[in-house]
Amino acid sequence: MFVIKIGFVLFALAIISRLFILQIWQGARYSTLAENKHILKKELLPERGRIFFQNDKKTGELAPLALNKDTFIVVADPKIINDPKADVSPSHAARILAKKLDIDEMQVAFKLKNSGSRYEIIKKQVDLAAVEELKLEKLAGIYFERQPARFYPEKEMASQVVGFSGLSDDGKPVGHYGLEGYFNDLLSGKPGYMLGESDATGGWLPLAGREVEEATNGADLVLTIDKTIEYIACQKLSEGIAEYKAKGGTVIILNPKTGAILAMCDSPGFDPNSYQKTKNISVFNNSAIFTAYEPGSVFKAITMAGALDAGAVTPDTIYFDKGFIQLGSQIIKNAANKSYGNQTMTGVLKESINTGAYFAAHAIGHKDFKNYTRDFGFGVTTGVELDTEVTGNISSLEKEKEIYLATASFGQGITATPMQLVSAFGAIANQGKLFQPYIVSEIKQPDGVVEKKNPKLVRQVISARAARLLSGMLTTVVRDGHGKQAGVAGYYIGGKTGTAQIAGPNGEYLDGSTNQTFIGFGPVDDPAFVMLVKYEEPERMYAEYTAVPIFGKIAKFLLQYLEIPPNK
Repeated sequence: MFVIKIGFVLFALAIISRLFILQIWQGARYSTLAENKHILKKELLPERGRIFFQNDKKTGELAPLALNKDTFIVVADPKIINDPKADVSPSHAARILAKKLDIDEMQVAFKLKNSGSRYEIIKKQVDLAAVEELKLEKLAGIYFERQPARFYPEKEMASQVVGFSGLSDDGKPVGHYGLEGYFNDLLSGKPGYMLGESDATGGWLPLAGREVEEATNGADLVLTIDKTIEYIACQKLSEGIAEYKAKGGTVIILNPKTGAILAMCDSPGFDPNSYQKTKNISVFNNSAIFTAYEPGSVFKAITMAGALDAGAVTPDTIYFDKGFIQLGSQIIKNAANKSYGNQTMTGVLKESINTGAYFAAHAIGHKDFKNYTRDFGFGVTTGVELDTEVTGNISSLEKEKEIYLATASFGQGITATPMQLVSAFGAIANQGKLFQPYIVSEIKQPDGVVEKKNPKLVRQVISARAARLLSGMLTTVVRDGHGKQAGVAGYYIGGKTGTAQIAGPNGEYLDGSTNQTFIGFGPVDDPAFVMLVKYEEPERMYAEYTAVPIFGKIAKFLLQYLEIPPNK
């Protein structure tokens, strides 16, 4: 009896100890496990914000650049498929799935044979048409889960501007590059959830017992880009790439009075609907903001702007050009080793004379030249709302040697992005006022609140007088110089050409490889646009025969489209 009593005591102590462990020591853990058995939680995904072009400048009609559409994940339950009572064998099911979804039959069969699994993903991002076809097959154990996906109706047009949206490791949409990357948080919105209890079969109990927090959809973006202008600009750029056999090209058009970007094209592009198929992922980068290059002679306009503003030269200041300048052991020469004799500053721009650009830069001095270069926005990002913008490099101007001042005066030894260059020319066109370039005109929140973006004045870079003088000088480039094909009958157009050698990995210039640029604006007396056209490594020798004629074709269209009457 004593032994039995001791046994009962020990048994009771064991029960009490176990209850203590279950209810007190590990109570929270077991409570959570129990709750998870009968509590269901489902994440409610928000709808990603859409992106729109301007489409009709009179009615305000918009055109879609990025939309959402429903796709599906095709899922299999191998346990059901491998049931001997199933109407269709696993091999036959694999054959049907592979044919309807255009995927490898052996891989599908391998997944279906995994009879210990209850969930196998067969294919993601399947469109509705394919799902409807599969439903007609009535395959037991095959299910379809809705999966929202991004759709880009314009395909390659403005692809680097918009970027793309893919899926993260946890299956949620995430933006990369361009607008999708820069505004990812705003476009993504905020997920919600639905919390409730399950019944004996694992399904949801009636709605009354559920806790729901609705998802907040992402905001919509309305761009400053005009779809018609974008289409024509991209079309003309592509035509030039084919004709000149160029490696690539860029066009940017903006309103110099506001900084609003009217068009931005980069080629070669990609289709963001199938970005996974892109072999050369470098095309995801937008050259307009990502690829800094030595701009060449277009920078002579920036040099001349500083010299005019400082009062160091006038349009009629004369110097003598003997074709070269000796700076210590180094020699600065003109293109094609030409010499021009007595020349005015206007002639320096018209004939694109390297020694004349150095004359103007030397007249204002190294320190002031560096300050003007910075004030025009070089060496820093412009702040445009796009992912992966770079600063360019003007660090050579920190060195006091005269050779660095000389080479920078005509756009060598420093680098800039196309966006920085067209923005700086916008300041020349706009009486010396530099506006920050921007590409989003409105942000439409899901609650109906609309945030309108206002132009942002960065600074007054040069005086209005200096800007007017320089604008007049740049018209001679189009009227009498290397930019003749940029002209449009009935209008005064100003601009500057630039043909710059491309430096190799060791810093030495590559023979025959050039970047060719033309930047211009019009009408000069009241500019409605400033435009950059750039070609990378075309087979023709100078920008005069590549970027200039394409600028002229787009400018002619712009003046008609914007309904600007002739003034010449």
